[in-house]
Amino acid sequence: DPQQLELVTSGKRKLRRFIVIDEVVDKLYGSKVREYFEENNVQYKILALPTTEETKSMDLVLNILQEVQNFSIDRRTEPIIAIGGGVCLDIVGLAASLYRRRTPYIRVPTTLLSYVDASVGAKNGVNFLQCKNKLGGYTPPVASFLDRSFIQSIPRRHISNGLGEILKMALMKHKGLFDLLKSHGKYLLDTKFQSCSGSADHRDAALQTTRIAIETMLEELAPNLWEDDLDRLVDFGHLISPELEMRVLPSLMHGEAVNIDMAFMTYVAHVRGLITAEEKEQIIQCMKGLELPVWHGGCSWPLIKRALMERLKHSGGQPRMPLPTGLGVA
Repeated sequence: DPQQLELVTSGKRKLRRFIVIDEVVDKLYGSKVREYFEENNVQYKILALPTTEETKSMDLVLNILQEVQNFSIDRRTEPIIAIGGGVCLDIVGLAASLYRRRTPYIRVPTTLLSYVDASVGAKNGVNFLQCKNKLGGYTPPVASFLDRSFIQSIPRRHISNGLGEILKMALMKHKGLFDLLKSHGKYLLDTKFQSCSGSADHRDAALQTTRIAIETMLEELAPNLWEDDLDRLVDFGHLISPELEMRVLPSLMHGEAVNIDMAFMTYVAHVRGLITAEEKEQIIQCMKGLELPVWHGGCSWPLIKRALMERLKHSGGQPRMPLPTGLGVA
């Protein structure tokens, strides 16, 4: 931004940044982040918070806003920076959208799930009355900085969790991505999505997989950013999963709950004659290969009915159920 550069180089005003970082990420990378701002002569405030599905509430948003007010940022030239997983990015996005009606913010995802999902699009929000993301809005960030090196420090289960959302885009829109996951899934889990030289047979599967997942997600979201059109392929896996995820917290992660929903809907698609038995089997085997759960005891028939009724209310009484009609088409 030329205006900011002018301010900094003229020495009239020191560059200032307010950063919200997940407390686990802070333990791993906090010292590097502080070092970066100090080397660049930036006045900063780092707020390390426990950002989990259980703490994803309006209270945490208000805590952040109190600190933002104390730091006294200029909402035109000093974007808030969010460094963390999807929950952190969602909470900070909502806080930024509320402060003086709209303050710019930057997303820095640190998990695979947030890298391919929460970093894309305009949505932000918090849980309310035991309902997932019941309060929120649509305020896109001014930028998302994607750095896969963060992903190397997350547990294997978290990698698998992120693969659930990648598989969603593969099943809905991209057969090539599905084939990549089928053939390189274990390798991606083993290498934690780091680009490794010397593995020619994998041809940087990590870069290809994340790039296609993000591009297909953008293709779906960009023309329909405010969800005016309810025919959304990205809602696959999100019909039963919000209810299931909140009901069994913390035993299922978001991508795992989404995958259980997708597995169920894969069977629905087969019963309705939309996919063959072989395609159904290929999908379920791919899920298992990515170490994703395909079922959970909490996914009872009453819960499924309740989730679908909630969905019906949410979509103005119009039933919308994205289903695969093959591998990579829906």
